[in-house]
Amino acid sequence: MYFVGMDLAWGEKNPTGLAVLDAGGALLHLSAQTSDAQIVEALSPYAGPGVLVAIDAPLVVVNATGNRPGEAALNRDFARFDAGAHPANTGKKEFSSMPRGARLATTLGLDIDPASRAERRAIEVYPHPATIALFRLGRTLKYKNKQGRPLEQLRSELLLLVDLLQGLETARPALHLSTHPDWTRLVARITSAARKSQLRPAEDEVDAVVCAYVAMFASARADRTTTYGDLATGYIVTPTLPDGHRPSPRQLAAAEAAGEESEADPVRVAVQQYAVLQPELRDVTAQFVTLITTLLDDAGINYLNVTGRAKSVSSFAGKAARAVGGAPVYADPLVQITDQIGIRVITYLQSDVVAVADLLSDQLSVLDDRDMGQETASEGRFGYASRHLLVAHDPTRSDPTAYAVLRERSAQVQIRTVLQHAWAEFEHDIRYKGSVPEQDAPDLDRRFTLAAGLLELADREFSAIRDRLQATMTDQRPQPDESDPRITPMDLATFLAGQFADAGWSRTDHYAWISGLLLELGITSLDELAALLGAIDSSAIDGRMGYRYPAGAVRRLDDALLAVFGQRYLGLHGNAHREVLLRTRMEKLRAAGEQT
Repeated sequence: MYFVGMDLAWGEKNPTGLAVLDAGGALLHLSAQTSDAQIVEALSPYAGPGVLVAIDAPLVVVNATGNRPGEAALNRDFARFDAGAHPANTGKKEFSSMPRGARLATTLGLDIDPASRAERRAIEVYPHPATIALFRLGRTLKYKNKQGRPLEQLRSELLLLVDLLQGLETARPALHLSTHPDWTRLVARITSAARKSQLRPAEDEVDAVVCAYVAMFASARADRTTTYGDLATGYIVTPTLPDGHRPSPRQLAAAEAAGEESEADPVRVAVQQYAVLQPELRDVTAQFVTLITTLLDDAGINYLNVTGRAKSVSSFAGKAARAVGGAPVYADPLVQITDQIGIRVITYLQSDVVAVADLLSDQLSVLDDRDMGQETASEGRFGYASRHLLVAHDPTRSDPTAYAVLRERSAQVQIRTVLQHAWAEFEHDIRYKGSVPEQDAPDLDRRFTLAAGLLELADREFSAIRDRLQATMTDQRPQPDESDPRITPMDLATFLAGQFADAGWSRTDHYAWISGLLLELGITSLDELAALLGAIDSSAIDGRMGYRYPAGAVRRLDDALLAVFGQRYLGLHGNAHREVLLRTRMEKLRAAGEQT
């Protein structure tokens, strides 16, 4: 299935933007054409069975004057957002005979009935109301060249639309633009435009992408799509205006018309500022992921993975525009929307969730801490379970220079088990598909509740399995492989479970890593390791380190080796990447020892 967007010019002298998406929302084609023949030729590879063409131009015009009925209906919803449709009637030269859009649809063999399910069809669309509905904008973006709008405003508004479209990568349906070279070149042209005339063809191609996405949206989300008008009198198809969505207040209209920043639309101003900020946030997000991964690894806590994302511009715009009872939820979106940077830590067991939260509380400033599972349980329900921490740099700590940029940022960290994550992702995916009939919703809710309860039970059983295994490992001593000088990771895991019975499991790869360090130290058997650890006071080391979180088994061994071997351990090849961390720990061990 192909979804084609066509920002159709009135005549054959001005450029027509064309965009083609595949069934998965990936951009396949982007160009500007002029004549009908060029348009047909450009679309010929995609015009076979299984195509929906969204055309930004009237397809059906039968009224002699005024607006078409569909335009009047659309205007009642969208004119207050500056997204009303211009009147199309046969009194205008371009519509006095068959409109150009209808002529092209006929040439391409497309059915223009909006209710049709033919394999080759076309619909009329309009980008302005589509962007209002899709991105919850308070008013249309002012990227169209009109008198009084300076180049900087046009470019800024067009780049904001570019960011909003790129943010649809995580939407349903998803749109994937950034990897296509034509899109990359288009964005570069917009960014470097020195004259308004250079923005015009770029504007047509961006509008074509909007049209193509509307075609895909109408196909995938019929429940959230509205057709204003009908085939007999003309129509426009657009994503449905969200319930309760209101326009931004119109104040200082003269300043807005002149392109000056005004307080008339605080949401738009916030979104524009966020669009400028978002590339920087992506870099900061990557650093937060690195920092939190380093903290988890250093603590020896078991986890599956750590991922991060900077909130997309479109997602920020939707959240910034939220209102309750007509009043905005966020008076200052840039400050009050705290999940601009989102980190997710997936663990295996609920006890690991607690360990991660305790670790972050010890190493970072926690500005907010919500246990969503506990909140759900307190209401006597089963459902979404996740620990949400809002963290920031702790001003009392001295962090590596590489993390200096984090000192002015906060991040929302979601911590959940792999089973909790599976439930949350599946529930989110299903509910956002919007494909469940209303009469089936109660049964759907019941089944999700049942699944949440079963997964909570499964989490408890996995924890019980872990506890049973750890208890049985206390007296186990694996038989070494005489042909292998290393202590195998599996044997080491079994040994440490008995040696540090109160410690949690560490990541599987961490056992392999510290096994290599033991080999560097010349420790090649569990007997040697047992003798070494038996000669030291582990409780004294624990006291000197002052763990305020459940340190994993590998971390406990790591600290014991550091206490015994000191500088020699720090200089091992396998420790080169964490020398700073080890020096800090070694100073802590020495300082505590001197005090006693």
